[in-house]
Amino acid sequence: MYKPVDPKVDFPKMEERILDFWEKNDTFKKSIRNREGCEEFVFYDGPPFATGLPHFGHFVPGTIKDIVPRYQTMKGKKVERRFGWDCHGLPVEYEMEKELGISGKKQIEEYGVARFNESCRSIVLRYTKEWRSIVTRLGRWVDFDNDYKTMDADYMESIWWVVKQLWDKKLLYQSHYILPYCHRCSTVLSNHELNLGGYQEVRDPAITVRFKLKDKENTYILSWTTTPWTLPSNLGLAFGPEITYVKVKDGDDYYILAKELLTTYYKDETDYRIVSEMKGSELAGLKYEPLFPYFAHLKDKGAFTTFVADYVSTEEGTGIVHLASGFGEEDYEVLKNTSIPIVCPIDEECKFTEEVFDFKGLFVKDADEKIIRKLKEEEKLVKKGTYLHSYPHCWRCKSPLIYRAVTTWFVNIAKIKERMIAANKKIHWVPEHLKEGRFGNWLENAREWAISRNRYWGNPIPLWSCDNCGEKICIGSRQELKELTGVWPEDLHKHFVDDITFPCSCGGTMKRIPEVLDCWFESGAMPYAQNHYPFENREWFETNFPADFISEGLDQTRGWFYTLLILAVALFDSPAFKNVVVSGLVLSEDGKKMSKSERNYTDPVDVINSFGADALRLFLMYSSVVKAEDLRYSDEGVKEVLKSIIIPIWNAYSFFVTYANIDNIAPSGPPKNPENPLDRWILSETERLVSEVTGQMDLFDLQKALDPVVNFIDLLNNWYIRRSRRRFWKSENDLDKKQAYQTLYSVILKLITVAAPFIPFVTEEIYQNLKTDQMSESVHLCDFPVPDQTLRDTELELKMSVVRQAVSLGRALRNMHSLKTRQPLKAIHLVTKNRNEKKILREMEDIIREELNVKEVIHRENEEDLIEYRAKPNYKILGKQLGKDMRLAAQKIEALNTREIQSLLEGAVLSIDLNGKILDLTRDNVVIQRLEKKNLKVINEGSLTVALDSEITEDLRQEGIVRDLIRSIQNLRKDAGLEVTDRINLYMDAPEPVKKAVEEFKDHLLNETLAVKLTWERKGEPLLVESDEGQCIVALEKV
Repeated sequence: MYKPVDPKVDFPKMEERILDFWEKNDTFKKSIRNREGCEEFVFYDGPPFATGLPHFGHFVPGTIKDIVPRYQTMKGKKVERRFGWDCHGLPVEYEMEKELGISGKKQIEEYGVARFNESCRSIVLRYTKEWRSIVTRLGRWVDFDNDYKTMDADYMESIWWVVKQLWDKKLLYQSHYILPYCHRCSTVLSNHELNLGGYQEVRDPAITVRFKLKDKENTYILSWTTTPWTLPSNLGLAFGPEITYVKVKDGDDYYILAKELLTTYYKDETDYRIVSEMKGSELAGLKYEPLFPYFAHLKDKGAFTTFVADYVSTEEGTGIVHLASGFGEEDYEVLKNTSIPIVCPIDEECKFTEEVFDFKGLFVKDADEKIIRKLKEEEKLVKKGTYLHSYPHCWRCKSPLIYRAVTTWFVNIAKIKERMIAANKKIHWVPEHLKEGRFGNWLENAREWAISRNRYWGNPIPLWSCDNCGEKICIGSRQELKELTGVWPEDLHKHFVDDITFPCSCGGTMKRIPEVLDCWFESGAMPYAQNHYPFENREWFETNFPADFISEGLDQTRGWFYTLLILAVALFDSPAFKNVVVSGLVLSEDGKKMSKSERNYTDPVDVINSFGADALRLFLMYSSVVKAEDLRYSDEGVKEVLKSIIIPIWNAYSFFVTYANIDNIAPSGPPKNPENPLDRWILSETERLVSEVTGQMDLFDLQKALDPVVNFIDLLNNWYIRRSRRRFWKSENDLDKKQAYQTLYSVILKLITVAAPFIPFVTEEIYQNLKTDQMSESVHLCDFPVPDQTLRDTELELKMSVVRQAVSLGRALRNMHSLKTRQPLKAIHLVTKNRNEKKILREMEDIIREELNVKEVIHRENEEDLIEYRAKPNYKILGKQLGKDMRLAAQKIEALNTREIQSLLEGAVLSIDLNGKILDLTRDNVVIQRLEKKNLKVINEGSLTVALDSEITEDLRQEGIVRDLIRSIQNLRKDAGLEVTDRINLYMDAPEPVKKAVEEFKDHLLNETLAVKLTWERKGEPLLVESDEGQCIVALEKV
């Protein structure tokens, strides 16, 4: 006997019982131990920060990262799954600063770097317990006990080795460059980090200032800027070489600006006079007076001169760009090969230094208004406004970024870019378009990677520099450091290694440079560092690199995926991974970004507690979010998945257990030679399910892998079980009944084994009840099924497909015309020109008759037996073309017979004579109407046309009344908690038409409801049942 199935199961509570079962039996670890010695499937898990809790952005890749390893394990491979933690970097420092009530580098150093770093260490794993709880509750199997942490000494040492390899390959260099910089974090951001923070709409001041030309009385160049704070550092002006400029007289003054932009500054042409016109290329080399005095001495170096630059445009402003080489990449490029030095008079917090004495100590953006006021006082301000534009912000603290010249350490991407592009071609991307699209384009335009950060809590860059001669040594291990210094550090953090020095050959002292590594460098090196490669696990790593699979969100195309590829190509000339599944963004129901403050989404933990993790997993995976597209989350969507996929699986399982227990049957496998075509068909469809899911999973297409599962659940419930019900109901235990049980048992087992990676809880629950003693302890310890082609019957699959199409069209007609399913109809008419379909429909007409509740199946040769065609001209097309001949054409078109109209539908061209003119008729210039014949409701799909005779005779009406009553009584039986085998007595009172119908079909009603007798009287606590003929009063009692 099987454990009875609760028809009103509480899925979340059931899942919690399964979690206890897995923990008690150590099922996850067994799944790995059982594959010891098997081929390995290597999976890299990108490390999240543990300073916050998991959210929907983690749930999608987290579920993908559970499904694929489960599947590969069931396919016979050993799949280690180590969780990892990103412990370093500004997110941690920023959190700690808030807790300590300090802000910025100066206050951190006053607090003490060692104390600050140890404080960071203390909070970095703050939420690991919650992560473990939530991730486990989602059903994800991952090894938290053997997790890797980027702050562990072994991990950090491997990073040092990676840096040393780059150094030895001359891929590491220091340079002055214009980079996005966060004043709050006091550090640069790499170009891929720039995309993580996103852009926000901001309104900045937009001003036009005038630069006085030297030796030209009252003559000025006009320039427009949205960064007034850069004007104190102005060193040049740039014209577009092909832009036309004018010199205009305005009162006593002369102004130079782009001709195209005159109307921006002058509403009326009478307000100015054009003195001369010239190309920008003619204006190079002009000298002008400095706007501010701070760097006036640089005129001797060539500053305060005009240049030409191709990037200058007339889209905004004056067509003349002011150049501040310390704050703009394009400005820097223009002045790079001149003798003019870079000027960047701001400190680490982007406050003006002593050089700009009027604004010393002010944050640059806070200085805008004061600078504008000074310009106005000195009569250098021409126009003031505001400008709304998209501006980059820090991904960590959300502060606006400042582009500034900084000295930083770079990985030389230019040297390896072509190899990176070649390595990308070896990667299988899901979705495929990302390979050459978003990621491929990013690689094509890859910039140098800034890897150093002027911060504290991170992996120190292992470079020691001589304070005398500048000689630099890169150290790749603790052993190397010991050989040079005699010190073996147990901890490699900044506050431990910065005091370790050693003598240089020149007599100076080698000291470590102050910078730490970008935390993206550490996560990009995780394939090596998590294994402490090359100091340990060398052979294993080199045998199993690159990884077989990774998965993260779309933002990582410019983050983790990118850094993984850079380092793998630089070190091994190889991609770091073979397959990658990229997920999209989960949005709130209204399409907005999920926001805690706006509370526009349900907490995922609450979703699991309400609907179960299986339902949430399926909702996420059976969507385009696994194809890097956005998904709008809704509780209703999860509820619908529960209702349409998981509950039908449960219902099929419940049906089997209920009747197997009644008949005391416990099958052990499928029938050897099933006689019933329904059994052969569903067994064949099961093998097709296995084949299709396997094919899509091997391509890492999870959404498509679920299509056959969802389709099969529909076939199983709405065709096989529904059409086989009477085989289970009948009292005699004959061979047909036995084979039905064997078939359903084996099919359910195979379905849950195939679906186990996707919905691990409900499949385990079902498996535990159905498994025999000889079977594996858990469904997740089973082998994934291999398609058995000997059980496939493609001809039978086709037959059932054709029949199901006919039935589906018939049901669609009933819905469209409000013909209730339980109302019998006279006939269904079928038309198809496909000979094979015609043969199948004749062979299977008993099934069609029963499924559609019709008395007769009529096969027709021609569609015109069901509908009439009428043609009329398409006046929009023919009216202009024919003019006075339109009336004659209309008469001839309306006179076309059915065969002629059908030939038009099939693509033929008909010619008609219009008084000597020939007009070709086509499907485009003729409007064709399909008119159904009397009482017929017609629908067409592909080669098949179906019509229902909607005329309801008195006999049909009465039978329909009784069928409705049967359905209502069956519901009453269920509500009363009766077993499916319990016999009853029926007591009824009803309007006369209902009584008449019941007496006519009494035997049928008694048989279907398992009633022993029917009495026309009110008894006990009767219930009202609605019918088309009025209310019926029904009571039942168990016999």
